[in-house]
Amino acid sequence: MAKMKIVEFSLGELQTNCYFLIKENDCLIIDPADDASFILEEIQRRRLNLKAILATHGHFDHLLAAGEIQLSIKAPLYILKEDQFLVDRLNQTAQHFLRYNPHSIVPKNILYLKEDEFKILNFKFKIIFTPGHTPGSCSFYFEEDNAVFSGDTLFKDAVGRTDISYSSKNDLNKSLKKLFKLPKGTVVYPGHGEDTIIEEEEKRLNLINSF
Repeated sequence: MAKMKIVEFSLGELQTNCYFLIKENDCLIIDPADDASFILEEIQRRRLNLKAILATHGHFDHLLAAGEIQLSIKAPLYILKEDQFLVDRLNQTAQHFLRYNPHSIVPKNILYLKEDEFKILNFKFKIIFTPGHTPGSCSFYFEEDNAVFSGDTLFKDAVGRTDISYSSKNDLNKSLKKLFKLPKGTVVYPGHGEDTIIEEEEKRLNLINSF
């Protein structure tokens, strides 16, 4: 079986991490951010077959490009049902934070995830519900590749913000405990910023909580 290649791009005004997961010529995208033109050019340049778009959560900076990509490539968007309300108001939320309306195309062909083992072609992974930052935040754990894509739940030296009306600090803490049950050397690919490993972030948070 071909080894999975991870290609990372930092896109958009909020520098959101967009990940291409590639096996041979097949590709999954995690969090397409908001630069559809760039992504479509990369797919064409690399001669990839995009099979699905995975969303760690429904915030606009992670999803604005999804609808436009779907106009060119019939790839479903997978997301937790609990974040559908954020998808529905994608442009309104973007306008609030960016101070202009991007008039993005709202994604269609949406399929809801459940917490379980999941497989798309040769891509096998586990969906871990990690609410807190949003009600429908999730992480994608690829055991064979020693990688977890944590969205805005866990970053290098930081955790997701919970000061939004629908966020929950209690839920986020429970979600972090779930992630810290993964093998210590698991590489964390977050929604923003640099990669890290589970062991380092668990140590850091335990140190903070000890004061």
